[in-house]
Amino acid sequence: MYDHDVLIIGAGLAGMRAALAATEAGVNVAVVSKVHPVRSHSNAAQGGINAALTDRGDDWRDHAYDTIKGSDFLGDQDAIEIMCREAGDEVIAMEHMGAIFNRDEEGRLGTRNFGGQRQARTFFVADFTGQALLHVLYEQIVKAGALVYEEWFVLSLIERDGECGGVVMMDIRTGKIEVVRAKAVIMAAGGLGRVFEPSTNAMICTGDGMSLAYKAGASLMDMEMVQYHPTTLKGSGVLISEAARGEGAYLLNSENDRFMLKYAPEFKELASRDVVSRCEQTEINEGRGIDGCVLLDVRHLGEKYISERLSQIRELAMDFANVDMAKEPVPIMPGMHYQMGGVKANVDGETGVPGLYAAGEVACVSVHGGNRLGANSLLDTLVFGRRSGVHAAERAKNTSHLSIDDSAAKPDRENIERLLLNDKNESFGKIRFDMGTAMKEHFGVFRENSSMAEGISKLSLIKERAQSVYVADKTNTFNTNLLFTLELGFMIECAETIASSAFDRTESRGAHTRTDMPDRDDENWLKHIVVSDKDGKPNISYQDVVITDWTPTVRQY
Repeated sequence: MYDHDVLIIGAGLAGMRAALAATEAGVNVAVVSKVHPVRSHSNAAQGGINAALTDRGDDWRDHAYDTIKGSDFLGDQDAIEIMCREAGDEVIAMEHMGAIFNRDEEGRLGTRNFGGQRQARTFFVADFTGQALLHVLYEQIVKAGALVYEEWFVLSLIERDGECGGVVMMDIRTGKIEVVRAKAVIMAAGGLGRVFEPSTNAMICTGDGMSLAYKAGASLMDMEMVQYHPTTLKGSGVLISEAARGEGAYLLNSENDRFMLKYAPEFKELASRDVVSRCEQTEINEGRGIDGCVLLDVRHLGEKYISERLSQIRELAMDFANVDMAKEPVPIMPGMHYQMGGVKANVDGETGVPGLYAAGEVACVSVHGGNRLGANSLLDTLVFGRRSGVHAAERAKNTSHLSIDDSAAKPDRENIERLLLNDKNESFGKIRFDMGTAMKEHFGVFRENSSMAEGISKLSLIKERAQSVYVADKTNTFNTNLLFTLELGFMIECAETIASSAFDRTESRGAHTRTDMPDRDDENWLKHIVVSDKDGKPNISYQDVVITDWTPTVRQY
């Protein structure tokens, strides 16, 4: 059994920013990750990070309003104010740590335009900003001396009398299961993208953190709000960064018509992501697509400019679609990208379970509401990762470890033994694929009552099938067969909360678009859907949206 003051689950940007902040506060910190830290999914964030710097004539309040409008007025305005007010300091801090941001002709930090914003406030490192920030933060936590449990898999949170006191986790290399006590646990395990197929997310994004917190008594919020990114490569679902549209790319249909001029005459291709995704899907559904896609055209930017600013996505399009975007348009379509909902947490990361914090995509601090603005995700991870680390460290200084021993691992050991003893049957792969395709079909860009009801029925059958899943590999060393099966359980729970929340919200708002109820209903639905686990099933309650200075208005781009 191991002891730490603060234990952080997940080594992406939120987790490592929390680790750095907690270590600087003078407590014993450890990070646990199922992959090497710089393989975390923050690595895949391409376009940039938003901040309103006053020396650019920008104002954090303008950034806040763009974020609130982008959220379709479902974001909590007090939390959004904090994120936008602290954004500049985080960007400058990362630059001082060694992040090599692109610069303009005058040598200042350069910016590009991003969707749903009236001003260019997105700071960037070419089109691999997340990767650059991730490597810099990893250097910083190594320098600070934070311990990293690399390639360990968290099986459960340990809860005693409503309080979180540690985790049960497994060493992937040996199969050994250990109990780790902690005075504070920060959940920073990322998103759930692979609940849908296809997805822009890495295969490791399986909703582990949301499910673990949910089963330990924490609530999930806004789970129906699933973001579809407008530009993912046909077939593979690989992300083509919003940076392309930020640099001036056009969207074209089969008639060579730049259709966004019709749907969003002011913002055009840089309307918010939910709007652009719906417009693309409408063009496809109405027969103006090209084999289920539309086209992204950057040829007018010139090959030199594309190579300087968009080198990574150019390579991705060549590798995965055999298309050189400097010479021909790229076939793209809306693809599942990001979960706006997550573990309900306040601006210091506190959840409803004392001792448990949450930050990053796994959390719902409610800064994204019904739709996240591009380049606000990296900002979210840094601001609330840091705040969670500071608050968790303060808690650790003023509390003691709970009375926990190795017996806390008994349920997890028994569950793994049960899985390994299952009779030969179907494996995780087919069940996982069926779940992902069902989620896409019934809870995708457009939703409708009877379709969602059918999707919920399919999920019920999928959950039954998962109980008897067959784990062919019985060994202890790097048993990925077992890990993927455990992840499947996490994913199914996440899928259930998405489905039940979506079915419950009888309006259209942000990414939740119902063809049978196309209008936004502020009178009845200016509120969050909160889901908790009750006897193994989602239990729904509600919480009002926090309004400070900005009254909800009609959302137009």
